[in-house]
Order: sequence, then C-alpha cells, then structure tokens
Amino acid sequence: MARSKSSNRWMQEHFDDEYVRLAQAKGYRSRAVFKLSEIQEKDQLIKPGMNIIDLGAAPGGWSQLARQLLGKNDKLIALDILPMESLEGVHFIQGDFCDEAVLQQLYAYLDNAPINLVMSDMAPNMSGNKGIDQPRAIYLAELALDTAKTVLDKNGSFLVKLFHGVGFEDYHKEVQQVFAKVLIRKPKASRPRSNEVYILAKGFK
Repeated sequence: MARSKSSNRWMQEHFDDEYVRLAQAKGYRSRAVFKLSEIQEKDQLIKPGMNIIDLGAAPGGWSQLARQLLGKNDKLIALDILPMESLEGVHFIQGDFCDEAVLQQLYAYLDNAPINLVMSDMAPNMSGNKGIDQPRAIYLAELALDTAKTVLDKNGSFLVKLFHGVGFEDYHKEVQQVFAKVLIRKPKASRPRSNEVYILAKGFK
C-alpha cells in the first residue's frame, strides 16, 4: 500500500531526527527520554527517595531515565494499555489505569508507600484532524490529572503532556487550583512544528 505524503514526511523526519539517533546510540527506548531529561536538568523534578507513577509508559523511555535517577529501594510503577518489555527496577502493570482492578494492583504493590510524582507522556493516535485530536488529548490529560489527585502525597508533583488548542487554558487553570506552582515547559526535543508542551506542577495541595 502506498504511503501518504505526510506519512513519508514523518518517516523521513524520524530517521533524520538527531534525537532518534541519539536514543538508539545511548540505548534508550524512545526519543521522548530527552524531553524528560531537559525538564529534569532545569527543574530537578526526580530525586532519590521518591516513588513515581509513569502513565502511558510504553515503550518505557521515561521509566528508563527515571529509574537511573532514583534510589535502589524507591518504587517506580509504569502503567500502559500496551505491552512493555520489562525494565529492571520498574514494576509494570498492563491495563487501563481507570479500571478498578488495575488500581487495586497498583495499591497492592505500593503497600501504603506515598507517591511523590505522577508523570504522563500520553497522547492519542493523531488523525491530523484537530477537532478530533485535541479533545482526545485533553481527555487523556484529564485522566492523568484525576489519577494524580487520587494517588499523590501532599506536596507531590505532576508532569503531563498537552497540546495548545481548545481546552488548554481551562485545563491549565484546573491544575493551578490543586498545585502551588505550575510551569509550562517546551523542551528542545519536542519537534518544532508540534504544538505540544508539558505542564509541570509542584506542591500538591
């Protein structure tokens, strides 16, 4: 089947992408790791002594980096509907994190340990139609925020991917209501033509 022009452009961009090459060279599972790495350098988000939940974690780039920054006994739980190859020191739960059964697995593993950071690099499968893609992206971000509100310890942090567009300002305000400090980050590793940004929230009230 012939590929569309936009699909060919994406393939070309993907293989020409310095971050894709760098991820392969360093053994990281995705180029997304460099977005988290930039945020980490600027904001010191992840520190030893934290327990972290990584939502929509597959293929596991963010979990890979986070694990390196945590202490040996700190808990890192990755959740995704998609399967993910195992990572040493990362507890993976496959399933929809909105399902009660999945949440029960999460709580059982945590065994009352506090969660200090919820992070989400989730995005919908993009159709190219903003009228469809943006509401889906906002919906995923809402789910991530609901999870953060449910599991975060007091003063915990939240990092979530979002796209500028309809619903962005309302979502931003909603995050500001429940966190003491809210910042917007656009890492260099985000593709320049993408309107994605990351909302970084600290000090869960």
